[in-house]
Amino acid sequence: MKVNLVVVGGGPGGYVAAIRAAQLGLETVLVEAEHLGGICLNWGCIPTKSLLRSSEIYHHLTHAKEFGFEVEVMSVDMGAIVDRSRKIVRGLKAGIGHLLKKNKVTVLEGRAVLMSSNKLRVALTAGGEETISADNIILATGARAIELPHLKADGKHIWTYKQAMTAREIPKSLLVVGSGAIGAEFASFYNDLGAEVTIVESADNILPAEDHEIREYAHKTFTNQGIKIQTSAEVRSLVSDEDGVHAVIRQKDKEYTETFDRTILAIGVTGNVEGLELETVGVKVNKGHIVINPWGQTSVDGIWAIGDVAGAPCLAHKASHEGVIAVEKIAGVAGVVPLSKDDIPGCTYSRPQIASIGMTEEAALKAGYRIRKGNFPFGANGKAIALGETNGFIKTIFDERTGELLGAHLIGADVTELIQGYVIARKLEATEAELMHIVFPHPTLSEMMHESVLDAYDRVIHS
Repeated sequence: MKVNLVVVGGGPGGYVAAIRAAQLGLETVLVEAEHLGGICLNWGCIPTKSLLRSSEIYHHLTHAKEFGFEVEVMSVDMGAIVDRSRKIVRGLKAGIGHLLKKNKVTVLEGRAVLMSSNKLRVALTAGGEETISADNIILATGARAIELPHLKADGKHIWTYKQAMTAREIPKSLLVVGSGAIGAEFASFYNDLGAEVTIVESADNILPAEDHEIREYAHKTFTNQGIKIQTSAEVRSLVSDEDGVHAVIRQKDKEYTETFDRTILAIGVTGNVEGLELETVGVKVNKGHIVINPWGQTSVDGIWAIGDVAGAPCLAHKASHEGVIAVEKIAGVAGVVPLSKDDIPGCTYSRPQIASIGMTEEAALKAGYRIRKGNFPFGANGKAIALGETNGFIKTIFDERTGELLGAHLIGADVTELIQGYVIARKLEATEAELMHIVFPHPTLSEMMHESVLDAYDRVIHS
């Protein structure tokens, strides 16, 4: 078979790249080894949001009296919660298949191995092989959870994200190893449903990639919710038996053993670079990820890489955008703009939610900026008060000299929806002057975005 483009991997980077290629008139084949939609749809972004929605509703029901309702009997059906999430996955996966068919993308189920810069072999799931020649190849094979030699999942008591989102019962006690987005989300989910949750984080703070004020607020809020947090701590070993998981934890000069019903490993991901014969073809790999230029080109002409396999940040929206950039570059579309990683928003769907774009305060100061910063609390916003969501704040950081929006950091209800306003502002290079003169609707949570900007310039109204 000879085509214009082969995309290896059908996740949010791969299938979007394949569809965009077809729109541009490229004859395209998509090779997927397991599930259309990749980890994001099947085992990440979508099912976890379904689970978190269930725990959010449960949390609201426990506070129903505050809103004028009496709920006499309430119980959790973990099986039904999981079944709902899997049903959503199946529906969306079918939708991706429809979109690929609609755009006349040929889909092959199987595993691909590179033979050269323009040829690969696919071991088909149904049996047999298919050799495909292509003008270009895009690798979008994603990433998988990291396992350390002394911290390995057993699928029964020690979980990766897959077991954590398909459990049929709520463990009485749960250890979460790692406090990035994945760890924080699972900690929130299980804590809200009644598990006794402990987070162990090797860094000095939880959510180490976030702005220091966000980290501190999240730590305080999680603790107030009943989550135990141990920072500057290391899980030395995990031993599983019929009594649960025995974790040896070292914190500073103290080492002790604690037993939990279950443990979730959330210590990061590494790219799926094995089995592709990258070294044979000459594609450079660094620390588990394929090395690319700003358009997704690898060290070998004709081979491209996008998404998690091409390195951080490992986010679905980053992968999709990289896919479009690579395809448009391949097709010769004029004016293709490379991806700026500084303009990629990050979202954590814990309770409270966390969202950010651009520089943290620490990064801005380290880079030599003189800054102005604004901070506005949820508790001073009428809509937040009406919703009963008064925990959180919005922080904005500006270059004092030019008024450039250097960064925005949000924690509170629905901030993963609000962040896009700041994403657009950064992309359009809006300064504090433009942001101050935007009219925000009332009553909305978005008014806090405006007030935070005003606060940075000593013009805040409602705080």
